[in-house]
Amino acid sequence: MDPLAAAGPSPRGGWHEDTAAILVGAGLVALALAIGWGARPDADPGSRKAHPKGWPNPLTRSIDKPQTWESSPAGALIDKGGKPVTVPILLGMTWVVGVIVAGTALRRKGVAAALPGALALALLGGLAYLLAAQKVIHYYNLEYPLWALLVGLVIGNTVGVPRWLAPSLQGEYLIKTGLVLFGAEVLFSRLLELGLPGLLTSWVVTPIVLVATYLFGVHGLRIPSRSLCMVISADMSVCGVSAAIATGAACRARKEELSLAIGLSLAFTALMMVVMPPFIQWAGIDPIVGGAWLGGTIDATGAVAAAGEILGRDLGDKRPAEVATTVKMIQNSMIGLIAFAVAVYWSGWVDRTATPVRRSLAAEAWDRFPKFILGFVATSIVCSWLFTRGAEGALWVDGVTNGFTGRLRGWLFCTGFVCMGLQTVFRELAPVFVSGRPLVLYVLGQVLNLALSLAMATLTFGWLFRQGGGP
Repeated sequence: MDPLAAAGPSPRGGWHEDTAAILVGAGLVALALAIGWGARPDADPGSRKAHPKGWPNPLTRSIDKPQTWESSPAGALIDKGGKPVTVPILLGMTWVVGVIVAGTALRRKGVAAALPGALALALLGGLAYLLAAQKVIHYYNLEYPLWALLVGLVIGNTVGVPRWLAPSLQGEYLIKTGLVLFGAEVLFSRLLELGLPGLLTSWVVTPIVLVATYLFGVHGLRIPSRSLCMVISADMSVCGVSAAIATGAACRARKEELSLAIGLSLAFTALMMVVMPPFIQWAGIDPIVGGAWLGGTIDATGAVAAAGEILGRDLGDKRPAEVATTVKMIQNSMIGLIAFAVAVYWSGWVDRTATPVRRSLAAEAWDRFPKFILGFVATSIVCSWLFTRGAEGALWVDGVTNGFTGRLRGWLFCTGFVCMGLQTVFRELAPVFVSGRPLVLYVLGQVLNLALSLAMATLTFGWLFRQGGGP
């Protein structure tokens, strides 16, 4: 199996996959910003009360996902207001096809050969979204990444991947493009709302847990694959799937290893989201401390927000959800730094051979560094700057991220996970998987993460900065 990001420039002179992800992702953000500005409201453009989710963006009408349904899947085509969403769902699939086609063209691959597979993948992504929207499944927050992986795994490990679908299996490219879009949601002004306690809770505990878990996996459990140890550690300690993809590219993990790490993360994310809020109440933990604890330990941003809302709803307090999501976003901002550190470490120590190195460590690390992270940082910087340009700037950016880029990111991630599942052959990881050591590594790492995060949240939000710690 080819490692992530191992592919060099296209033999036909096309762009690298990371460059294509940056160009497409940043171009989509720019398009949404331009359309959003052109459609800015005439009445109360700076009023958050009038536009709680930001300015309405015309692109919102071009993308949606299946809605929550109970007994009949047809219910997924009707939103809460009783309006049909069939067309926006189909258009959402069309956006996915367009992103695949654009990436294929930029890389100078065969667009005609990739088109049939792109359509099939978009439909499979829609199927995964449909399964995740079932009422009971939705209640337990078993989100679309899990179902997307399962759909791909079932097909890939039973009937196999048909030859005509192979040219469209661009899972890494789709997820990288989605992460470039995600940068527009990571706004520095919001990250600084919690001040020093938020930074300490995220930036001190996270690297300690990552390094300790990785070293224990390599030297304690003696898991033969260092890259598997790294993606499990990053996935569990930083921010789930996004961190796994970024570090997986830096250490060139196999698709099977990424699928295993992400599967573990999704399973425990659902469990922790359900268990932690009532435990916080039962243990009498301060709600603000509990919110910070949720944000520092639950992997997925959506699950963190849901858990924070559960905790706050039961206590009649909105602050736990606000603290939880902000702490998680601060962790998300570490993706680039973590990926760069992994690239340097892998170049200088893990992949160092007995022969003299002809190039400098900096050059080797730069080659290994996942370049799409630069797109993530760029969109974050641009949107963060626009967000601070007064009330209208904030509503402009919120309208773009809430109405379009966030939705498109979900579709790209979902389809990307389908691709990963299709390309994952668990026979190649059977010896490690059957041993149970990856599960042990994740569980013990998460126990350490829970303990240290609670201690730091209690120290910062509950003691040192108690008066100013809450938003």
